[in-house]
Order: sequence, then structure tokens, then C-alpha cells
Amino acid sequence: MKNLFEIIFLDEAFEFLSGLEKKHYEKILYNIRKSQVNRDPELFKKLTDEIWEFRTLYQGLQYRLLAFWDKTSSTQTLVIATHGFIKKRSKIPDNEVEKATNARAKYFTEQQIKK
Repeated sequence: MKNLFEIIFLDEAFEFLSGLEKKHYEKILYNIRKSQVNRDPELFKKLTDEIWEFRTLYQGLQYRLLAFWDKTSSTQTLVIATHGFIKKRSKIPDNEVEKATNARAKYFTEQQIKK
């Protein structure tokens, strides 16, 4: 089955995953792989016009990786994971969404500089 998108982890997302216990990050990666081939809002959900979240519930903990789409390439669609956190409340904290929005702006600025 063809992936709906490819994923890139920014440094902070990679560091978040690296800091977790092996079984926890394996579950998160498993859910991300599932969301690449099947649209499921339980796994990958839109938060704002620009920011999405990968969702994983594992052993009572709610893991979130915030991300955004990069559809600038004509050959592939990318989802860029900005950072992760363990969610403690029902609402995503505004500062986490703002952090992802800032990472998105920085990413696209750097992409323009590379061109």
C-alpha cells in the first residue's frame, strides 16, 4: 500500500522520541506508520489550519507529536514533526501549538533560503 505522506522528524521531535522508553517510542512509531497508509483521526488529527497532531495512548499516557504539512514538492508530500510532549489535560496547551507554528515558519523560511 502506498504511503499518503512521508514524515520528517525535526531535531526536537527526534530528541523527544529518543528520551522515551523503547516500548513507548515503538508504539508511537507504529501509530505513525499506520497513519501514513490509513486516514484515522484517532491517530492523526487536525488542530488548527496549519498544525496537526500524531496521537498515541499507551499505558495510560497520552503522547502527542505536533506536525505540519509540506506540499511544496510536486513528487512527494511531507509531514514535518516538530516536537512531542505527554498530554496531561484534555486540551492541547496553546504554547505547544505556538511552538509548532514557529517551527513551521522557520522550516519554510529555511526552505526558501535553500532555493
